[in-house]
Amino acid sequence: MKRNELIQLATTVLQRLDAILPPLAQEPDWTAVAYRWHKLGNKGILESLPHPHTFALNCLAAVDEQRRQLVRNTEQFLAGRPANNVLMTGARGTGKSSLVKALLHQYAAQGLRLVEVDKGDLLTLPALLTMLALRPEKFILFCDDLSFEDGDDAYKALKTTLDGGLSQRCDNVLVYATSNRRHLMPEYMADNTAQTGSGGEVHPQEAVEEKVSLSDRFGLWLSFYPFDQDAYLQAVENWLEQVGLHLDDTTKRAALNWSQSRGSRSGRVAWQFVCDWVGREPQERKV
Repeated sequence: MKRNELIQLATTVLQRLDAILPPLAQEPDWTAVAYRWHKLGNKGILESLPHPHTFALNCLAAVDEQRRQLVRNTEQFLAGRPANNVLMTGARGTGKSSLVKALLHQYAAQGLRLVEVDKGDLLTLPALLTMLALRPEKFILFCDDLSFEDGDDAYKALKTTLDGGLSQRCDNVLVYATSNRRHLMPEYMADNTAQTGSGGEVHPQEAVEEKVSLSDRFGLWLSFYPFDQDAYLQAVENWLEQVGLHLDDTTKRAALNWSQSRGSRSGRVAWQFVCDWVGREPQERKV
């Protein structure tokens, strides 16, 4: 093989390897206000998000009490006072994730930062906490739509993060998680019997305690409930106001028809309706 051919072959191999190898770890952009954590071996990469999806807290409808408690907890955290990790559970589309995103809009200027952590990357949380503990900002680790299946060990890393393990819990880090499951792990009818568990489990009650112990580590539980018609229309009105429109009779009828076609009323459905309504031509809004 000629020298030029050998160089070309080596270059091709290196390019193919570069395409599959993970990027080199770099210092995060600490001027950003939002990040996403990616697992990389036993550690990870903190990727900055230059344009996070945020909006004002008053855009959200029918969650006044949940918002009040979450804001109070977050303000305690920012002030350096004791605050709790938060678990938000309940009906889908009712504002659990949106409340966390809105907190960033409200408090980023006061040093609040948001780090999105996917369930699959939880095993490398210790590396992330080591990185964040040295920073002056206050970080919320945002775990959206969190749940675990039997045999999934990622929840053990989260338990250690919530309670600190042998090391102290980071003073500048809290975990805010959302889930449709109150206890984050599947439960079975057999769990509620005093008999031997499935697979010959001698102490089934201890297995139940293991499942419940994760959600117990969240100091603040917030529950979200399905919207009634008034709450749904209020959500529609709030989102319309953000684009300079109003909820007149025509828009109200269209919003109700939209929710009936979806078979659901929620803040998410309200937002989806407004996206459709605003995107229409003016003559198409006459229904």
